[in-house]
Amino acid sequence: MNLKFISKDFDEEGLKVARDMLSKINPDIRKELVSWSLRHPRYLKSFFHLYQAYNNAQQIRKKELENGLQVPPVLIISITPCCNLRCEGCYASAAGHIKHTDDLKTKAALNVTQWQKIIKEAGELGIFVNIIAGGEPFLFPGLIELCEEFKEQAFVIFTNGTAITQADYDRLKRSTNLAIVVSVEGSCEYTNKRRGEGVYEKALETIRCLDRIGVPAGISATITRENFRYWMDADNIDRLIRQNIRILFFLEYIPQSPLPQAGTELADCLAASSLDNTLSESINDHALLLRPEEREEFRSQVLAFRSTKPVFIIHSPGDEEYFGGCVSAGRGFVHVTPAGDLTPCPVSNIATHNLVNSTLREGLASPLFKEICKNEHLLETDGVPCALFAHPEEVSALARLVGAYRTDL
Repeated sequence: MNLKFISKDFDEEGLKVARDMLSKINPDIRKELVSWSLRHPRYLKSFFHLYQAYNNAQQIRKKELENGLQVPPVLIISITPCCNLRCEGCYASAAGHIKHTDDLKTKAALNVTQWQKIIKEAGELGIFVNIIAGGEPFLFPGLIELCEEFKEQAFVIFTNGTAITQADYDRLKRSTNLAIVVSVEGSCEYTNKRRGEGVYEKALETIRCLDRIGVPAGISATITRENFRYWMDADNIDRLIRQNIRILFFLEYIPQSPLPQAGTELADCLAASSLDNTLSESINDHALLLRPEEREEFRSQVLAFRSTKPVFIIHSPGDEEYFGGCVSAGRGFVHVTPAGDLTPCPVSNIATHNLVNSTLREGLASPLFKEICKNEHLLETDGVPCALFAHPEEVSALARLVGAYRTDL
């Protein structure tokens, strides 16, 4: 492929890097990637700058590891506790990270200056990707400006697609280091059932607007027993591709409550003749989980799509098998709550460090993270999408051992 026409500013080394990278990508995706880049040339110059920053970050993390500190490539930031929706089964709400207008007590959220300090230190430690979650990130004032400030890092913003303003779009027209992922559960029926009336239509309009201004856009879906076959249908994937969607995040549903009794089969619970409200809610919660045979079927189709469709697919927990289990607690990422607590992952609610009064380096070196990574069986999913959720008693014991506190209190 002749890339010399792309930009006179690219040297031969840069062109060689581009060829090498493109040669490793699915041919259909490669074609779409080149076509998209030519339609939005502002990304071309930033591509090589970010690629160099990515390599530099890798070298920094390698040196830190040699000195005994495991630094992940990704930092997940729940940047605000505010959200304008009340989605069923919201893991951020279950973990105590969400604030609604009728909440009486919440922990103080970090301001933009405090987030600047955290993101700056993350970059210095070799963290390259910042995933911005919430709450709803676009309710945080100055969100896009914050991302623009750190040109050596990439940002992926997860949004419900209902809160982006025209001022945000005007600013996004100039962005070169971020992508936006919009949450859609599948069809209009699935999405509005979980997220609220009219949300599906607003989310699709957001995707169309992002496409018009040339911002890389993707979709995130929570996979349950109710919608997994929708996402296995090739026609539905093709429909998104025609809308220029090139990134799909499939995140299997994580229950908000443990099973009623350790070792109790869900089918046995469903067969019980008398259930109190708490037990009923727990069973309904777990009824959304894919069964083992369904998870296997879904995983097989995801792998088939990867080899036949021009779209990047990230599947959790399926992709974690390549890393030997869960990649939380610093193996692949860590998470910061809106109040600054450093937790192993977004669905966990235990921490030993708050980044208002400690550094990210100190948090990554904490006994909490080291003990989780040392006890490798805690990183095994055991048939549910979240590894730490699969071992509640052991995680509680570990938290007591290292003096961790609950972040939702």
